[in-house]
Amino acid sequence: MSSSPSPPAAAAASLDLDGNPIAPLTICMIGAGGFIGSHLCEKLMAETNHVVFAVDVYSDKIRHLVDPAPPHLVGRISFHRLNIKNDSRLEGLIKMADLTINLAAICTPADYNTRPLDTIYSNFIDALPVVKYCSENNKRLIHFSTCEVYGKTIGSFLPSDHPLRKEPEFYVLKEDESPCIFGPIVKQRWSYACAKQLIERLIFAEGAENGLEFTIVRPFNWIGPRMDFIPGVDGPSEGVPRVLACFSNNLLRREPLQLVDGGQSQRTFVYIKDAIEAVLLMIENPARANGQIFNVGNPDNEVTVRELAEMMTEVYANVSGEPPLDEPMIDVSSKQFYGEGYDDSDKRIPDMTIINKQLGWNPKTPLKDFLETTLTYQHKTYKEAIKRQMSQVSVSS
Repeated sequence: MSSSPSPPAAAAASLDLDGNPIAPLTICMIGAGGFIGSHLCEKLMAETNHVVFAVDVYSDKIRHLVDPAPPHLVGRISFHRLNIKNDSRLEGLIKMADLTINLAAICTPADYNTRPLDTIYSNFIDALPVVKYCSENNKRLIHFSTCEVYGKTIGSFLPSDHPLRKEPEFYVLKEDESPCIFGPIVKQRWSYACAKQLIERLIFAEGAENGLEFTIVRPFNWIGPRMDFIPGVDGPSEGVPRVLACFSNNLLRREPLQLVDGGQSQRTFVYIKDAIEAVLLMIENPARANGQIFNVGNPDNEVTVRELAEMMTEVYANVSGEPPLDEPMIDVSSKQFYGEGYDDSDKRIPDMTIINKQLGWNPKTPLKDFLETTLTYQHKTYKEAIKRQMSQVSVSS
């Protein structure tokens, strides 16, 4: 006679924020093989007794959980290799689950210019069936959007020396108040943000008209180990990843970090493990999370992209034991780096009022601490592979 796997001891008596026992859930996680999905799968397996259908086209980042599942996880997590664009199995998985989490997206800025159609289809058209299946089958949905839906701040339209630029109401982004301000249509960089905004509006409308239970997550630059890809090593050689992986790639190859338009854009960064704590609270507190849009970021970790590059250069020197280059950074134009049609948001500071009130969540980890954790991982994981790759290139040339 077979027996079901035992839940972690800590999960056996878990209570939600209102003191109610947390019932085990079956979760259909779309995009489970990505950066966020892999960390969320680990969290769910280690600290809860929920069951996960891990849906993705790749399983590399969760191979340690599913290929094959360790004995203590058998029956708790299963990998389903499918593309949500055209696979009829998706509805069946959503029907069998209590909750669907949709993480699938094209979310790399370099793609917004070069692959705007793919970007729009991935983030809007391909997400439509997920929303439809959840709504028609009365299943709860947690949908991952982006802080990019805010676009530009109101303050960015004021003169650079205008005193109101320093007033929080002109740059702090609130889920229920801040407008979404995008650049002109010819700036294809906004293809991603517009697609993400439209699927948010559709989800909200499904909730209003058809009773869909939903939560929308707006991540503000979650970073940590396994984020993105290193070109030519664990991803395409011609690709351009997001800023942290771009800078990591430069550091690993001992190349200057490229600062787009001087690196003056301001960003906040939050540690992936802090952010996943917030997601778990959403999963296990539906009464507090349903119908909500949550910013998930860390306003205390605000830096310009140039300051981020300086911090990463310093931290990597400590991690690797290699001195920084004589010229550690170079400036490049956005046209050089991303091509024609690029535009950028100036400043993204999340207001944390709603998530703090509803879920009591606050991020904990300072930027420098998780840069050290992340760059230690990057150096340990990729340095030798990059050395081999660079030596092969030098021999062939």
